[in-house]
Amino acid sequence: MATTTTSRETAFYPRIAAMTDDWMDLFGYLAPSVVSTTAEEYQACRRTAALMDFSMLRKVDIDGPGAVDLVNSAVTRDITRLPQGRIAYGAMTDERGKMIDDCTCMIRSPSSVRFCGANDRDLGVFTAKAAGSQITVTHQTDALPHLCLQGPESRRILERLTQSDLSGEVFPYYTFREDVEIAGIPVFMTRLGYTAELGYELWVERARCLELWDALIEAGASAGMRVIGMDALDLFRIEGGFIIGGVEYDPTVSPYECGLGWSVDLDKADLPARAALTADRDATTLRLTSVVLESGGTEASGATLEVDGQAVGTVTQAVVSPYLDGKTLGLAKIEKPSAEPGTQVVARVAGQTVAGEVVRHPVYDPDRQRAKHG
Repeated sequence: MATTTTSRETAFYPRIAAMTDDWMDLFGYLAPSVVSTTAEEYQACRRTAALMDFSMLRKVDIDGPGAVDLVNSAVTRDITRLPQGRIAYGAMTDERGKMIDDCTCMIRSPSSVRFCGANDRDLGVFTAKAAGSQITVTHQTDALPHLCLQGPESRRILERLTQSDLSGEVFPYYTFREDVEIAGIPVFMTRLGYTAELGYELWVERARCLELWDALIEAGASAGMRVIGMDALDLFRIEGGFIIGGVEYDPTVSPYECGLGWSVDLDKADLPARAALTADRDATTLRLTSVVLESGGTEASGATLEVDGQAVGTVTQAVVSPYLDGKTLGLAKIEKPSAEPGTQVVARVAGQTVAGEVVRHPVYDPDRQRAKHG
């Protein structure tokens, strides 16, 4: 994606701009495409650690009596069952049961939820639902810049900067902490990420964000940590099977088509668009999966997939995968009968015929053992 005149700078832009002039637009903000080289950035995250700016994700705080129920009425999962300190990943849909956003909900208390997505519509949904109530809805995207520190050395780097216990027993996967200081700076810290590696997100008050950046850069230097760009992130997301709005889904797509059908709780009391989602569950013929092609690289993005001469799906995005030793790997939406691992497919790439195979999804650490246990 190219930058535009309306692309905004994140709070970390001054530091990153000193490292690269290769930028793209991500959700309306400037994000680095490449900082050093994509190959170096990829290897750093898989072997040591990587630091990335995720401040452009949309953050909303919902506070007041009934906050949990209000958020629950906007998302497909039943978050009323979550204890304080837990995180739920899932979908926000419109009245037609179509995707608005994939998102995380963090239960801070019975009357406080922190929400993170990537769509400006999120704020409007909550504002409309809160109208006339005692619930406040606060847009925090620019007030709380946030960094992702990912990779097998991420915990050890953070432990150099805090007295808090960050062990997996105390701080497990898909939880968050509000009692941690990193280099003496209070942070809102989550145990998750977008790379399929052990990782953390650190949300920080804007006034202290560059101080946090500098501390992490210094602490991570000896471990070989790299600041990484979005080109490397594409490799992680496709190897790890992570979806992104505008690629795997848009407002015409249901959760069942983009890999989030598991997050739809049709039995919960306050499910938005229950009838539409039930119909989509039964009518959706496509499944999100992974496909390996003999060639094509990034040009295979958008390619039609065929079985026995019949179109059965489309590659949403493809990359040259380092994990697969340079093979072309893509996420794809494929008709369910052809979406089983081992199915032989043919892709139409730049006018050429390319052989391929549906493979286990996701390709990289499908059971998330590295992310869960580090």
